[in-house]
Amino acid sequence: LTQQNSRLFGDMKTLIVGGDVLSVPHINRVVRDNPGLSLVNGYGPTENTTFSTTHAIAGEQTETVPIGRPIANSTAYVVDRGMKLQPVGAWGELIVGGDGVARGYWNRPELTAEKFIASPVREGERCYRTGDLARWRADGTLEYKGRIDEQVKIRGYRIELGEVEAQLLRVEGVREAVVIAREDEQGQKQLCAYFTAESELGVGEVRSALSQELPGYMVPSYFVQMERIPLTPNGKV
Repeated sequence: LTQQNSRLFGDMKTLIVGGDVLSVPHINRVVRDNPGLSLVNGYGPTENTTFSTTHAIAGEQTETVPIGRPIANSTAYVVDRGMKLQPVGAWGELIVGGDGVARGYWNRPELTAEKFIASPVREGERCYRTGDLARWRADGTLEYKGRIDEQVKIRGYRIELGEVEAQLLRVEGVREAVVIAREDEQGQKQLCAYFTAESELGVGEVRSALSQELPGYMVPSYFVQMERIPLTPNGKV
């Protein structure tokens, strides 16, 4: 919607967005063109009843938009693989708790036991393992990085696909971006980037821009500019 008409929200007082990672360029466009609009970034899995955390967006953003702090009667923890709390700045799995946590999955006891667990902090509290990678920032807000299962290992380096996508979206002119790992004929994994842009962009130009922000092993081997990114009926890639 923002890409088509960034002034579409001019008659609204508050806009709460969620369901996917926010694009900084798109959010900044809305902020610039709708000065009276209050923007809120919401995060939360269905298993915790819509939103678990929210963040009020103040002005234009220069980096990843935080997902904020837990809403009323909700909790959030960042833990390592041993379910120990992570310190500020350290990445780990995001676990959410509170009044909104579901009882479990219908007729799926094994998955329920895996995903719905006892709180690592509060006795008697039930929590949900989101499978999302996050960290606490120094200002007390949570930063989302992507799905844990979206981590790939290439040439011995562990890479977050979402981090590469975020940097690609910051390249001037890029509108949408998707980065995936594919195997070549020799079975070696390589990063492939698919993107849409406001005009024709040269691969060398895009690669150069990413190389200034990312280490070499995180720069995709292949770039494909598309007219549009194909989406499912639910809006997922």
